[in-house]
Amino acid sequence: MPAPAAAPALSRRRLLQISGASATVIALGIDAPDALADPPQQSEDLFSLGIASGAPRPDGVVLWTRLAPEPLAEDGHGGMDLHPVSVRWQVARDAAFTQIVRHGQALAQPELAHAVHPHVDGLEPATEHFYRFLVGPQTSPVGRFRTLPAAGAEVDSFSFGLVSCQAWYHGHFTAHRHLAAEEELDLVVFVGDYIYEYGITESNLWRQGAEVAAPHTVEAETLEQYRLRYSLFKTDPHLQAVHARVPAVAVWDDHEVQNDYSGTGSSTGIPDDLFAHRIAVAYRAFYENMPLDVTALPDGPETDITTGFDVGALARFSMLDTRQFRDPAPVDEADRLDEERTMLGAEQEAWVTERLERSPATWNILANGVVVAAITEDRIDMWDGFPAARRRLLESMAASSNPVVLTGDIHKHVAAELRADFEDPDSATIGVELVCTSVASDGDGAETDEYTQDWLQHEYVRLYDGRRGYVHVRLSSREMVSSFHVVDWIEADDTAPKQRAARFTTPVDDPGLIQA
Repeated sequence: MPAPAAAPALSRRRLLQISGASATVIALGIDAPDALADPPQQSEDLFSLGIASGAPRPDGVVLWTRLAPEPLAEDGHGGMDLHPVSVRWQVARDAAFTQIVRHGQALAQPELAHAVHPHVDGLEPATEHFYRFLVGPQTSPVGRFRTLPAAGAEVDSFSFGLVSCQAWYHGHFTAHRHLAAEEELDLVVFVGDYIYEYGITESNLWRQGAEVAAPHTVEAETLEQYRLRYSLFKTDPHLQAVHARVPAVAVWDDHEVQNDYSGTGSSTGIPDDLFAHRIAVAYRAFYENMPLDVTALPDGPETDITTGFDVGALARFSMLDTRQFRDPAPVDEADRLDEERTMLGAEQEAWVTERLERSPATWNILANGVVVAAITEDRIDMWDGFPAARRRLLESMAASSNPVVLTGDIHKHVAAELRADFEDPDSATIGVELVCTSVASDGDGAETDEYTQDWLQHEYVRLYDGRRGYVHVRLSSREMVSSFHVVDWIEADDTAPKQRAARFTTPVDDPGLIQA
Protein backbone atom coordinates (compact mmCIF):
# COMPACT_ATOMS: atom_id res chain seq x y z
CA MET A 1 0.00 0.00 0.00
CA PRO A 2 1.66 3.28 -1.05
CA ALA A 3 2.35 5.92 1.59
CA PRO A 4 0.10 8.96 1.51
CA ALA A 5 1.52 11.88 -0.41
CA ALA A 6 2.70 14.85 1.61
CA ALA A 7 0.54 17.93 1.21
CA PRO A 8 -0.19 21.14 3.10
CA ALA A 9 -2.97 21.17 5.70
CA LEU A 10 -6.43 21.68 4.26
CA SER A 11 -8.93 24.03 5.84
CA ARG A 12 -12.65 23.26 5.73
CA ARG A 13 -13.12 26.11 3.27
CA ARG A 14 -10.47 24.59 1.02
CA LEU A 15 -12.14 21.18 1.34
CA LEU A 16 -15.43 22.58 0.13
CA GLN A 17 -13.70 24.38 -2.72
CA ILE A 18 -12.05 21.15 -3.82
CA SER A 19 -14.82 18.65 -3.29
CA GLY A 20 -17.99 20.66 -3.43
CA ALA A 21 -20.18 21.66 -6.33
CA SER A 22 -22.25 24.82 -6.61
CA ALA A 23 -26.00 24.73 -6.15
CA THR A 24 -26.42 25.69 -9.81
CA VAL A 25 -24.24 22.81 -11.01
CA ILE A 26 -26.17 20.37 -8.84
CA ALA A 27 -29.58 21.68 -9.93
CA LEU A 28 -28.75 21.62 -13.63
CA GLY A 29 -27.51 18.04 -13.28
CA ILE A 30 -31.06 17.17 -12.28
CA ASP A 31 -33.18 19.46 -14.42
CA ALA A 32 -32.09 21.96 -17.07
CA PRO A 33 -33.79 24.25 -19.61
CA ASP A 34 -34.04 22.97 -23.17
CA ALA A 35 -31.11 23.54 -25.52
CA LEU A 36 -28.86 24.91 -22.79
CA ALA A 37 -25.73 23.45 -24.37
CA ASP A 38 -24.73 22.08 -27.73
CA PRO A 39 -24.21 18.31 -28.15
CA PRO A 40 -20.60 17.11 -28.13
CA GLN A 41 -18.80 16.27 -31.34
CA GLN A 42 -17.54 12.83 -30.25
CA SER A 43 -18.58 9.93 -32.43
CA GLU A 44 -17.63 7.32 -29.80
CA ASP A 45 -20.28 5.78 -27.55
CA LEU A 46 -21.17 8.38 -24.94
CA PHE A 47 -23.00 5.76 -22.86
CA SER A 48 -20.10 3.37 -22.31
CA LEU A 49 -20.74 3.32 -18.56
CA GLY A 50 -24.36 2.30 -18.97
CA ILE A 51 -27.52 3.69 -17.43
CA ALA A 52 -29.30 3.17 -14.13
CA SER A 53 -32.31 4.06 -12.03
CA GLY A 54 -32.56 4.34 -8.27
CA ALA A 55 -34.21 6.05 -5.29
CA PRO A 56 -37.50 4.25 -6.15
CA ARG A 57 -40.81 5.80 -5.09
CA PRO A 58 -44.49 5.14 -5.91
CA ASP A 59 -44.48 8.12 -8.29
CA GLY A 60 -41.00 7.99 -9.79
CA VAL A 61 -37.27 7.32 -9.61
CA VAL A 62 -33.92 9.01 -10.10
CA LEU A 63 -32.34 8.22 -13.46
CA TRP A 64 -28.57 8.17 -13.99
CA THR A 65 -25.98 8.14 -16.71
CA ARG A 66 -22.46 9.50 -17.03
CA LEU A 67 -21.13 10.46 -20.43
CA ALA A 68 -17.78 8.81 -21.18
CA PRO A 69 -16.72 8.21 -24.79
CA GLU A 70 -13.29 7.12 -23.47
CA PRO A 71 -14.21 5.66 -20.07
CA LEU A 72 -10.63 4.88 -19.06
CA ALA A 73 -9.16 8.27 -19.92
CA GLU A 74 -6.52 8.93 -17.27
CA ASP A 75 -7.88 12.30 -16.11
CA GLY A 76 -11.13 10.69 -14.89
CA HIS A 77 -13.29 12.72 -17.27
CA GLY A 78 -14.08 9.81 -19.56
CA GLY A 79 -12.78 11.48 -22.68
CA MET A 80 -15.21 14.39 -22.42
CA ASP A 81 -14.21 17.94 -23.20
CA LEU A 82 -14.56 20.17 -20.15
CA HIS A 83 -17.80 21.73 -21.36
CA PRO A 84 -21.44 21.12 -20.35
CA VAL A 85 -23.57 18.85 -22.51
CA SER A 86 -27.36 18.71 -22.71
CA VAL A 87 -28.79 15.26 -22.01
CA ARG A 88 -32.43 14.56 -22.82
CA TRP A 89 -34.31 11.72 -21.12
CA GLN A 90 -37.57 9.95 -21.84
CA VAL A 91 -39.77 7.61 -19.81
CA ALA A 92 -42.35 5.48 -21.61
CA ARG A 93 -44.85 2.75 -20.87
CA ASP A 94 -43.42 0.57 -23.64
CA ALA A 95 -39.93 -0.45 -24.76
CA ALA A 96 -40.52 1.01 -28.24
CA PHE A 97 -41.22 4.46 -26.70
CA THR A 98 -44.52 4.95 -28.51
CA GLN A 99 -46.15 5.91 -25.18
CA ILE A 100 -43.82 8.51 -23.63
CA VAL A 101 -45.25 9.67 -20.31
CA ARG A 102 -42.44 11.91 -19.04
CA HIS A 103 -39.44 13.62 -20.61
CA GLY A 104 -36.94 16.28 -19.68
CA GLN A 105 -33.38 17.45 -19.85
CA ALA A 106 -30.38 17.67 -17.53
CA LEU A 107 -26.97 19.22 -17.98
CA ALA A 108 -23.91 16.94 -17.87
CA GLN A 109 -21.13 19.10 -16.48
CA PRO A 110 -17.42 18.57 -15.94
CA GLU A 111 -17.79 19.50 -12.25
CA LEU A 112 -19.77 16.25 -11.73
CA ALA A 113 -17.79 14.15 -14.23
CA HIS A 114 -20.59 14.61 -16.79
CA ALA A 115 -23.02 12.57 -14.69
CA VAL A 116 -26.71 13.47 -14.58
CA HIS A 117 -29.33 12.52 -11.98
CA PRO A 118 -32.75 13.62 -13.33
CA HIS A 119 -35.68 13.16 -10.98
CA VAL A 120 -38.76 11.65 -12.56
CA ASP A 121 -42.11 12.07 -10.82
CA GLY A 122 -45.82 12.04 -11.60
CA LEU A 123 -45.87 8.36 -12.57
CA GLU A 124 -48.47 5.75 -11.71
CA PRO A 125 -47.53 3.44 -8.82
CA ALA A 126 -46.79 -0.26 -9.30
CA THR A 127 -46.34 0.24 -13.05
CA GLU A 128 -43.59 -0.89 -15.39
CA HIS A 129 -41.75 1.88 -17.27
CA PHE A 130 -38.88 2.12 -19.73
CA TYR A 131 -36.32 4.93 -20.01
CA ARG A 132 -33.49 6.13 -22.17
CA PHE A 133 -31.17 9.11 -22.67
CA LEU A 134 -30.47 11.06 -25.86
CA VAL A 135 -27.47 13.26 -26.66
CA GLY A 136 -27.38 14.69 -30.16
CA PRO A 137 -27.76 11.73 -32.54
CA GLN A 138 -26.83 9.16 -29.89
CA THR A 139 -29.37 7.15 -27.91
CA SER A 140 -28.55 5.15 -24.81
CA PRO A 141 -29.56 1.55 -24.13
CA VAL A 142 -33.08 1.18 -22.76
CA GLY A 143 -33.59 0.57 -19.05
CA ARG A 144 -36.67 -0.46 -17.14
CA PHE A 145 -38.08 0.10 -13.69
CA ARG A 146 -41.30 -0.56 -11.89
CA THR A 147 -42.58 2.17 -9.62
CA LEU A 148 -43.21 1.12 -6.05
CA PRO A 149 -46.75 0.31 -4.92
CA ALA A 150 -48.75 3.12 -3.35
CA ALA A 151 -48.40 3.69 0.38
CA GLY A 152 -50.34 1.06 2.32
CA ALA A 153 -51.28 -0.93 -0.79
CA GLU A 154 -51.58 -4.69 -0.55
CA VAL A 155 -48.74 -6.33 -2.50
CA ASP A 156 -48.69 -9.97 -3.62
CA SER A 157 -44.91 -10.24 -3.80
CA PHE A 158 -41.69 -8.24 -4.19
CA SER A 159 -38.33 -9.68 -5.25
CA PHE A 160 -34.84 -8.26 -4.99
CA GLY A 161 -31.22 -9.25 -5.52
CA LEU A 162 -28.56 -8.75 -2.86
CA VAL A 163 -24.92 -8.16 -3.95
CA SER A 164 -21.66 -6.83 -2.55
CA CYS A 165 -17.87 -6.77 -2.84
CA GLN A 166 -17.20 -6.54 -6.55
CA ALA A 167 -13.41 -6.41 -6.87
CA TRP A 168 -13.27 -6.17 -10.67
CA TYR A 169 -9.63 -7.28 -10.81
CA HIS A 170 -10.29 -10.55 -8.92
CA GLY A 171 -12.67 -12.03 -11.48
CA HIS A 172 -15.54 -11.72 -13.89
CA PHE A 173 -18.96 -10.47 -12.81
CA THR A 174 -20.69 -13.78 -13.56
CA ALA A 175 -23.00 -13.28 -10.59
CA HIS A 176 -24.36 -10.13 -12.18
CA ARG A 177 -24.95 -12.00 -15.45
CA HIS A 178 -27.17 -14.50 -13.66
CA LEU A 179 -28.87 -11.90 -11.48
CA ALA A 180 -29.83 -9.81 -14.51
CA ALA A 181 -31.55 -12.90 -15.96
CA GLU A 182 -33.68 -13.64 -12.87
CA GLU A 183 -37.31 -14.07 -13.87
CA GLU A 184 -38.64 -12.22 -10.83
CA LEU A 185 -36.67 -9.08 -9.96
CA ASP A 186 -37.90 -5.67 -8.80
CA LEU A 187 -34.79 -4.18 -7.17
CA VAL A 188 -31.08 -4.74 -6.59
CA VAL A 189 -29.56 -3.90 -3.20
CA PHE A 190 -25.82 -3.13 -3.06
CA VAL A 191 -24.49 -3.44 0.50
CA GLY A 192 -20.98 -2.14 0.08
CA ASP A 193 -17.60 -2.33 -1.64
CA TYR A 194 -18.99 -1.34 -5.04
CA ILE A 195 -15.40 -0.42 -5.91
CA TYR A 196 -12.02 -1.16 -4.32
CA GLU A 197 -9.44 1.53 -3.79
CA TYR A 198 -6.36 -0.73 -3.99
CA GLY A 199 -3.88 -0.37 -6.81
CA ILE A 200 -4.34 -3.07 -9.46
CA THR A 201 -1.05 -4.83 -10.03
CA GLU A 202 0.25 -8.12 -11.43
CA SER A 203 -0.18 -9.71 -8.00
CA ASN A 204 -3.92 -9.05 -7.67
CA LEU A 205 -5.11 -8.94 -11.28
CA TRP A 206 -6.73 -12.38 -11.36
CA ARG A 207 -9.40 -11.54 -14.01
CA GLN A 208 -7.93 -13.49 -16.91
CA GLY A 209 -7.82 -11.63 -20.20
CA ALA A 210 -7.86 -8.22 -18.50
CA GLU A 211 -5.16 -5.58 -18.60
CA VAL A 212 -4.99 -2.18 -16.98
CA ALA A 213 -2.93 0.90 -17.72
CA ALA A 214 -0.47 2.51 -15.31
CA PRO A 215 -2.98 4.93 -13.69
CA HIS A 216 -4.88 1.94 -12.24
CA THR A 217 -1.82 0.50 -10.48
CA VAL A 218 -1.84 3.02 -7.62
CA GLU A 219 -4.26 3.26 -4.73
CA ALA A 220 -7.08 5.74 -5.34
CA GLU A 221 -6.60 8.90 -3.33
CA THR A 222 -7.74 11.79 -5.52
CA LEU A 223 -11.09 12.63 -7.11
CA GLU A 224 -9.69 11.83 -10.54
CA GLN A 225 -8.47 8.42 -9.35
CA TYR A 226 -11.79 7.49 -7.70
CA ARG A 227 -13.65 8.56 -10.86
CA LEU A 228 -11.36 6.40 -12.95
CA ARG A 229 -11.86 3.43 -10.63
CA TYR A 230 -15.66 3.69 -10.95
CA SER A 231 -15.24 3.93 -14.71
CA LEU A 232 -13.19 0.73 -14.81
CA PHE A 233 -15.68 -1.25 -12.74
CA LYS A 234 -18.74 0.15 -14.51
CA THR A 235 -17.47 -0.87 -17.94
CA ASP A 236 -18.45 -4.44 -17.04
CA PRO A 237 -21.41 -5.41 -19.28
CA HIS A 238 -23.02 -7.67 -16.67
CA LEU A 239 -23.03 -4.92 -14.04
CA GLN A 240 -24.55 -2.61 -16.64
CA ALA A 241 -27.22 -5.23 -17.39
CA VAL A 242 -28.26 -5.42 -13.74
CA HIS A 243 -28.53 -1.64 -13.53
CA ALA A 244 -30.59 -1.49 -16.73
CA ARG A 245 -32.91 -4.27 -15.52
CA VAL A 246 -34.13 -2.82 -12.18
CA PRO A 247 -33.66 0.17 -9.85
CA ALA A 248 -30.68 0.04 -7.51
CA VAL A 249 -30.32 1.15 -3.91
CA ALA A 250 -26.92 1.19 -2.24
CA VAL A 251 -24.99 1.71 0.94
CA TRP A 252 -21.24 1.76 1.13
CA ASP A 253 -18.78 -0.10 3.31
CA ASP A 254 -15.10 0.73 3.65
CA HIS A 255 -13.51 0.17 0.24
CA GLU A 256 -15.39 3.04 -1.34
CA VAL A 257 -12.84 5.11 0.65
CA GLN A 258 -10.13 3.01 2.38
CA ASN A 259 -9.96 -0.48 3.87
CA ASP A 260 -11.18 -0.55 7.51
CA TYR A 261 -11.46 3.20 7.99
CA SER A 262 -13.66 4.26 10.89
CA GLY A 263 -15.70 7.44 10.99
CA THR A 264 -13.26 10.22 10.15
CA GLY A 265 -10.15 8.17 10.91
CA SER A 266 -7.79 6.46 8.50
CA SER A 267 -6.77 2.85 9.14
CA THR A 268 -3.22 3.57 7.97
CA GLY A 269 -2.42 6.70 9.94
CA ILE A 270 -3.12 9.30 7.30
CA PRO A 271 -3.38 12.66 9.13
CA ASP A 272 -6.97 13.71 9.79
CA ASP A 273 -6.89 16.78 7.55
CA LEU A 274 -5.59 14.82 4.58
CA PHE A 275 -7.96 11.96 5.22
CA ALA A 276 -10.91 14.37 5.38
CA HIS A 277 -10.05 15.38 1.84
CA ARG A 278 -9.85 11.76 0.76
CA ILE A 279 -13.26 11.03 2.29
CA ALA A 280 -14.71 14.07 0.56
CA VAL A 281 -13.54 13.11 -2.92
CA ALA A 282 -14.45 9.44 -2.43
CA TYR A 283 -17.98 10.32 -1.31
CA ARG A 284 -18.23 12.76 -4.24
CA ALA A 285 -17.27 10.04 -6.73
CA PHE A 286 -19.83 7.68 -5.14
CA TYR A 287 -22.61 10.21 -5.80
CA GLU A 288 -21.40 10.91 -9.32
CA ASN A 289 -21.48 7.24 -10.26
CA MET A 290 -24.63 5.94 -8.58
CA PRO A 291 -28.37 6.60 -9.16
CA LEU A 292 -28.76 8.49 -5.89
CA ASP A 293 -31.01 11.25 -4.70
CA VAL A 294 -29.37 14.65 -4.33
CA THR A 295 -29.47 14.26 -0.54
CA ALA A 296 -26.50 11.88 -0.93
CA LEU A 297 -24.32 14.59 -2.50
CA PRO A 298 -21.58 15.30 0.07
CA ASP A 299 -20.81 18.64 1.63
CA GLY A 300 -17.07 18.27 1.88
CA PRO A 301 -16.31 15.14 3.97
CA GLU A 302 -19.88 14.84 5.25
CA THR A 303 -22.92 13.35 3.61
CA ASP A 304 -26.09 11.41 4.29
CA ILE A 305 -26.76 8.18 2.40
CA THR A 306 -29.25 6.83 4.93
CA THR A 307 -32.63 6.52 3.30
CA GLY A 308 -35.75 4.45 3.46
CA PHE A 309 -38.79 3.49 1.45
CA ASP A 310 -41.89 1.33 1.74
CA VAL A 311 -43.13 -1.32 -0.68
CA GLY A 312 -46.84 -0.77 -0.06
CA ALA A 313 -47.84 -2.52 3.15
CA LEU A 314 -45.52 -5.43 2.45
CA ALA A 315 -42.04 -4.17 3.35
CA ARG A 316 -40.12 -1.23 4.79
CA PHE A 317 -36.48 -0.85 3.71
CA SER A 318 -33.99 1.16 5.81
CA MET A 319 -30.55 1.76 4.29
CA LEU A 320 -27.90 2.22 6.98
CA ASP A 321 -24.45 3.84 6.93
CA THR A 322 -22.25 1.66 9.18
CA ARG A 323 -18.99 3.38 8.27
CA GLN A 324 -19.22 7.17 8.53
CA PHE A 325 -20.46 7.58 12.11
CA ARG A 326 -18.88 4.59 13.88
CA ASP A 327 -16.46 4.90 16.78
CA PRO A 328 -12.81 3.97 16.16
CA ALA A 329 -11.64 0.41 16.65
CA PRO A 330 -11.62 -0.45 20.38
CA VAL A 331 -8.28 -0.11 22.14
CA ASP A 332 -9.04 -2.90 24.63
CA GLU A 333 -11.85 -5.16 25.87
CA ALA A 334 -13.25 -2.52 28.20
CA ASP A 335 -13.49 -0.13 25.27
CA ARG A 336 -15.21 -2.77 23.12
CA LEU A 337 -17.82 -3.33 25.84
CA ASP A 338 -18.37 0.39 26.51
CA GLU A 339 -22.12 1.06 26.69
CA GLU A 340 -21.66 4.38 24.90
CA ARG A 341 -19.93 2.81 21.92
CA THR A 342 -21.77 3.46 18.64
CA MET A 343 -21.84 1.97 15.15
CA LEU A 344 -24.49 4.25 13.65
CA GLY A 345 -24.08 7.48 15.59
CA ALA A 346 -26.82 8.85 17.82
CA GLU A 347 -28.87 10.53 15.08
CA GLN A 348 -28.97 7.55 12.72
CA GLU A 349 -29.63 5.16 15.60
CA ALA A 350 -32.65 7.23 16.67
CA TRP A 351 -33.84 7.40 13.05
CA VAL A 352 -33.80 3.65 12.45
CA THR A 353 -35.28 2.95 15.89
CA GLU A 354 -38.27 5.12 15.07
CA ARG A 355 -38.65 3.53 11.64
CA LEU A 356 -38.68 0.06 13.15
CA GLU A 357 -40.91 0.75 16.12
CA ARG A 358 -43.51 2.68 14.09
CA SER A 359 -43.44 0.53 10.99
CA PRO A 360 -46.79 -0.79 9.71
CA ALA A 361 -45.04 -3.10 7.21
CA THR A 362 -45.14 -6.89 7.30
CA TRP A 363 -41.36 -7.12 6.69
CA ASN A 364 -38.75 -4.69 8.01
CA ILE A 365 -35.53 -4.82 6.03
CA LEU A 366 -32.27 -3.25 7.23
CA ALA A 367 -29.46 -3.05 4.66
CA ASN A 368 -26.03 -2.46 6.18
CA GLY A 369 -22.36 -3.03 5.49
CA VAL A 370 -21.15 -5.41 8.21
CA VAL A 371 -22.39 -8.57 9.95
CA VAL A 372 -24.72 -8.14 12.93
CA ALA A 373 -24.74 -11.76 14.22
CA ALA A 374 -22.25 -12.56 17.00
CA ILE A 375 -19.39 -14.68 15.63
CA THR A 376 -16.08 -14.02 17.46
CA GLU A 377 -15.01 -11.20 19.75
CA ASP A 378 -11.99 -10.33 17.62
CA ARG A 379 -14.03 -9.44 14.55
CA ILE A 380 -14.07 -5.82 15.67
CA ASP A 381 -14.82 -4.34 12.23
CA MET A 382 -18.25 -6.01 12.40
CA TRP A 383 -20.97 -5.47 15.00
CA ASP A 384 -18.91 -7.85 17.20
CA GLY A 385 -16.81 -4.78 17.89
CA PHE A 386 -19.91 -2.88 19.04
CA PRO A 387 -21.88 -5.25 21.34
CA ALA A 388 -23.80 -2.53 23.20
CA ALA A 389 -24.87 -0.87 19.95
CA ARG A 390 -25.89 -4.30 18.61
CA ARG A 391 -28.02 -4.95 21.67
CA ARG A 392 -29.81 -1.64 21.16
CA LEU A 393 -30.39 -2.42 17.48
CA LEU A 394 -31.74 -5.88 18.26
CA GLU A 395 -34.12 -4.40 20.86
CA SER A 396 -35.50 -2.04 18.21
CA MET A 397 -35.75 -4.87 15.69
CA ALA A 398 -37.67 -6.99 18.20
CA ALA A 399 -40.28 -4.23 18.43
CA SER A 400 -41.01 -4.50 14.69
CA SER A 401 -42.64 -7.17 12.54
CA ASN A 402 -40.43 -9.74 10.86
CA PRO A 403 -37.06 -7.90 10.87
CA VAL A 404 -34.43 -8.95 8.33
CA VAL A 405 -30.83 -7.69 8.05
CA LEU A 406 -29.03 -7.64 4.68
CA THR A 407 -25.24 -7.67 4.80
CA GLY A 408 -22.11 -8.22 2.69
CA ASP A 409 -18.43 -7.54 3.51
CA ILE A 410 -17.12 -11.04 4.36
CA HIS A 411 -17.06 -12.61 0.85
CA LYS A 412 -19.09 -15.61 2.07
CA HIS A 413 -22.73 -16.60 1.93
CA VAL A 414 -24.04 -16.78 5.50
CA ALA A 415 -27.59 -17.21 6.77
CA ALA A 416 -28.10 -16.61 10.48
CA GLU A 417 -30.92 -16.39 12.96
CA LEU A 418 -30.65 -13.29 15.13
CA ARG A 419 -31.07 -13.84 18.85
CA ALA A 420 -32.38 -11.21 21.26
CA ASP A 421 -29.31 -11.97 23.42
CA PHE A 422 -26.44 -13.85 21.84
CA GLU A 423 -24.97 -14.50 25.32
CA ASP A 424 -28.03 -16.54 26.31
CA PRO A 425 -28.36 -19.89 24.47
CA ASP A 426 -32.08 -19.97 25.34
CA SER A 427 -32.71 -16.50 23.99
CA ALA A 428 -35.54 -16.04 21.49
CA THR A 429 -34.94 -15.61 17.76
CA ILE A 430 -36.15 -12.17 16.76
CA GLY A 431 -35.20 -12.07 13.07
CA VAL A 432 -32.78 -13.31 10.42
CA GLU A 433 -29.64 -12.02 8.70
CA LEU A 434 -28.88 -12.75 5.06
CA VAL A 435 -25.20 -12.20 4.21
CA CYS A 436 -24.31 -12.29 0.54
CA THR A 437 -20.94 -13.48 -0.67
CA SER A 438 -18.84 -11.36 -3.01
CA VAL A 439 -19.49 -10.86 -6.69
CA ALA A 440 -15.75 -11.17 -7.33
CA SER A 441 -13.60 -10.26 -4.31
CA ASP A 442 -11.08 -12.99 -3.38
CA GLY A 443 -11.39 -14.77 -6.72
CA ASP A 444 -12.95 -18.17 -7.23
CA GLY A 445 -13.39 -19.06 -3.56
CA ALA A 446 -14.41 -22.46 -2.21
CA GLU A 447 -17.40 -23.92 -0.42
CA THR A 448 -15.39 -24.26 2.81
CA ASP A 449 -12.23 -22.56 4.02
CA GLU A 450 -10.23 -21.82 7.16
CA TYR A 451 -13.02 -19.65 8.57
CA THR A 452 -15.87 -22.14 8.21
CA GLN A 453 -15.67 -23.42 11.79
CA ASP A 454 -15.62 -19.92 13.25
CA TRP A 455 -19.09 -19.38 11.81
CA LEU A 456 -20.68 -22.82 11.98
CA GLN A 457 -19.72 -23.26 15.64
CA HIS A 458 -22.93 -21.35 16.35
CA GLU A 459 -26.16 -23.27 15.90
CA TYR A 460 -27.88 -20.03 14.88
CA VAL A 461 -25.65 -19.84 11.79
CA ARG A 462 -27.43 -22.02 9.25
CA LEU A 463 -25.26 -21.58 6.16
CA TYR A 464 -21.64 -20.82 5.28
CA ASP A 465 -20.39 -21.00 1.67
CA GLY A 466 -17.27 -19.26 0.35
CA ARG A 467 -18.01 -19.33 -3.39
CA ARG A 468 -19.01 -16.25 -5.40
CA GLY A 469 -22.61 -15.32 -6.17
CA TYR A 470 -25.65 -13.37 -5.02
CA VAL A 471 -28.81 -13.78 -2.95
CA HIS A 472 -32.30 -13.61 -4.42
CA VAL A 473 -35.10 -12.77 -2.00
CA ARG A 474 -38.85 -13.01 -2.59
CA LEU A 475 -41.18 -11.41 -0.06
CA SER A 476 -44.89 -12.12 0.22
CA SER A 477 -47.55 -11.67 2.89
CA ARG A 478 -47.01 -15.31 3.94
CA GLU A 479 -43.24 -15.85 3.83
CA MET A 480 -39.79 -14.78 2.75
CA VAL A 481 -37.87 -17.11 0.44
CA SER A 482 -34.11 -16.48 0.33
CA SER A 483 -32.07 -18.30 -2.34
CA PHE A 484 -28.28 -18.30 -2.13
CA HIS A 485 -26.77 -18.71 -5.61
CA VAL A 486 -23.11 -19.47 -6.37
CA VAL A 487 -20.78 -20.01 -9.32
CA ASP A 488 -17.72 -22.28 -9.24
CA TRP A 489 -15.30 -19.97 -11.00
CA ILE A 490 -14.91 -16.31 -11.96
CA GLU A 491 -11.21 -15.85 -12.63
CA ALA A 492 -10.99 -17.70 -15.97
CA ASP A 493 -14.11 -16.29 -17.63
CA ASP A 494 -17.79 -15.43 -17.09
CA THR A 495 -19.29 -18.72 -18.30
CA ALA A 496 -19.77 -20.57 -14.98
CA PRO A 497 -23.34 -21.84 -14.59
CA LYS A 498 -25.43 -20.78 -11.62
CA GLN A 499 -25.99 -23.23 -8.77
CA ARG A 500 -28.26 -22.88 -5.77
CA ALA A 501 -26.21 -23.43 -2.62
CA ALA A 502 -29.17 -23.16 -0.27
CA ARG A 503 -32.75 -21.94 0.01
CA PHE A 504 -34.59 -20.96 3.18
CA THR A 505 -38.15 -19.97 3.94
CA THR A 506 -39.03 -17.66 6.80
CA PRO A 507 -42.75 -17.69 7.61
CA VAL A 508 -44.42 -14.45 8.67
CA ASP A 509 -44.48 -14.07 12.46
CA ASP A 510 -42.23 -17.12 12.87
CA PRO A 511 -38.65 -15.79 12.66
CA GLY A 512 -36.08 -18.36 11.68
CA LEU A 513 -34.62 -20.13 8.68
CA ILE A 514 -36.27 -23.31 7.41
CA GLN A 515 -34.23 -25.21 4.84
CA ALA A 516 -36.30 -25.54 1.69
